[in-house]
Formats: sequence, C-alpha cells, structure tokens
Amino acid sequence: MTRVTFFQNSDGQCVGFTCHEHAGYAEEGEDIVCAAISALVFNAVNSIEAFTDDQFTVDADEASASIEFHLEKTPSKQCQLLLSSLILGLQGIEDGQYSDFIDIIFEEV
Repeated sequence: MTRVTFFQNSDGQCVGFTCHEHAGYAEEGEDIVCAAISALVFNAVNSIEAFTDDQFTVDADEASASIEFHLEKTPSKQCQLLLSSLILGLQGIEDGQYSDFIDIIFEEV
C-alpha cells in the first residue's frame, strides 16, 4: 500500500509531503495505481518548479518507491493550488475502487 503523508502548518497550508511504498495492485511495471500516483506526484513537483518561485527540497528513490518533498518557506498561492490539486487527485484514487492500495494522512507540523 502506498502511504502519502501531507504536512500542514498551523494555518492549514501544505508545506510538504512524503510518499512511500508500492501500491501492490499489480506487479511492478504493470501497477496502474502506482503509475497514477507517480504521475500526480511528479507532475505536482515539476509544476511547482516550473510555475512558482517557491524553493523546496526533494529526494526520490525509485528502488524503494519513495519521494520526500519539503518547502523551505511558507508556500505561495500558486504552490498551494498545485499541492491542493495533488491532494484532490490522490483522494480521488483513495475514495474510488483503489482504496485498498493508498492511504492518505495529514499531519500538522
């Protein structure tokens, strides 16, 4: 199961996330749930880099199917929109027929 943890500041703004483990829906390379999660996550990170001035750190490890993303400062409105879009997409997977393969957690930091 893929576990995604979103970190929120006291104002409820997303300031980072971690995504760990393969979904386990199918064999590696054929897992449509992992592919969907990966597409959403990498698109969000790439969009933040391309369309905002927000500074962040990102560490990805393909072998362990993990990515850690942390903003260095309070996020801009554009960055928050992109992260909200990521959350919406992942929640769509979790709320649909693939709920056994993804777990989304929110933590205040």
